[in-house]
Amino acid sequence: MTGYVAAAAVLATGILLVIAASGARRLLAPRAATAAKLTTYESGVDPVGEGWAQSQVRYLSYAFLYVVFAVDAVYLFPWAYVLRDSNLGVASLVEIAVFIGIIVIGLLHAARRGLLRWT
Repeated sequence: MTGYVAAAAVLATGILLVIAASGARRLLAPRAATAAKLTTYESGVDPVGEGWAQSQVRYLSYAFLYVVFAVDAVYLFPWAYVLRDSNLGVASLVEIAVFIGIIVIGLLHAARRGLLRWT
């Protein structure tokens, strides 16, 4: 029961901190709305023309490759560190084999689409 009390206390403290920060922002932040503050502003460039712009699809490919290469490291390094424990057994090896299999499928998909070419 003490675990639930501690979890409830941490949750209540977090909620109170968010409420306190929001209240402090309302009290301390300036409220003067000038014409410059009400205009649309993006990356230091004033908006000119229509709101439609063509975007590059290759950025989606970069995000896909980032997930394939970075997320696997996030899971493989801690797993390799914990691997020293002899109680993990065969289940851990099967789980990591499935994970690596999914990563390999992602890499094969990227290679098939030509995303791994340098030029």
